[in-house]
Amino acid sequence: MKSLNLKKLSAAALLITGIYTMPVTAAVDIVKIDGSSTVYPITEAVAEEFQKETGIKVTVGVSGTGGGFKKFCRGETVISDASRPIKAKEIKKCKEAGISFIEIPVAYDALTVVVNKKNDWAKEMTTEELKKMWEPAAQGKITKWSQIRAGWPDTPLGLYGPGADSGTFDYFTEAVIKKSKAIRGDFTASEDDNVLVKGVSGDKGGIGYFGLAYYEENKSILDSVAIKNSTGEFVSPGLETVMNGSYNPLSRPLFIYLNATKAAFDPNVKKFIEFYLKHAGELSKEVGYIPFSNEEYAAITNHYKTLKTGTAYKKPEIGLSVKEILELSAASKD
Repeated sequence: MKSLNLKKLSAAALLITGIYTMPVTAAVDIVKIDGSSTVYPITEAVAEEFQKETGIKVTVGVSGTGGGFKKFCRGETVISDASRPIKAKEIKKCKEAGISFIEIPVAYDALTVVVNKKNDWAKEMTTEELKKMWEPAAQGKITKWSQIRAGWPDTPLGLYGPGADSGTFDYFTEAVIKKSKAIRGDFTASEDDNVLVKGVSGDKGGIGYFGLAYYEENKSILDSVAIKNSTGEFVSPGLETVMNGSYNPLSRPLFIYLNATKAAFDPNVKKFIEFYLKHAGELSKEVGYIPFSNEEYAAITNHYKTLKTGTAYKKPEIGLSVKEILELSAASKD
């Protein structure tokens, strides 16, 4: 085992590793979190259990991944939920505010395409068909299901999706349209996934997409669509298909981002992060997401303890494993 080079460790690192104790006059009364509606169910479940055990108050907001990063980079929150990696422009904003961060993967999600229960034709789709339906060129032109595949009915197409501040929106456009933020403008957008559920469930020709947990919670009123993967199979989203890698390219890791500049010195935030990583597996599964393996959570915890700041993502990446994320993180520069 290598010995620690104390000269190279920051005060924050020394504090969290237990080598150095910085006097803390008062811990924060409230651990403030905001961000992704997709990650919200996991973080909210963790927060509830944490509050029961410790009595420390945690607030969890939902303003979308982009909206969450805006607050995070202004120093208004100490943790940001994110369904996609932080972007270069967001990193710049944080840097300008003197905020460094630790990127922590917490679970896997299956971005789930859903349709109305009365839809008896679109049981499976290709990403090319999704692109044809959602790409900018489709606006005002692709308005019926019959235009997507021969034999499908002339039923009007009703599109429901996350707004531009959503990490799910970003991931979908990158994975399906192959260009970030590129999408038609004539669809019903909302950062609240429950609004999308209500829209699709009330529209026979409705189709939308969001995180797996919201489908699991509403599968009595919605159907999921099997997606053609890289080997040509049509695969439905779920625990087994995400864990074995067959549900692609719409599987993705979910993250929390920790303010390493300020929050690292706060004992209540430290307790919360340690509690989160200890219980993320069981609670993410409980709310409908896909946990990492015990070995992966151990590796993520070790990554957190090193206080390695920065992101593993220098550009949009689709389908990285936890191992690949952590390897990139270890090699990345702050």
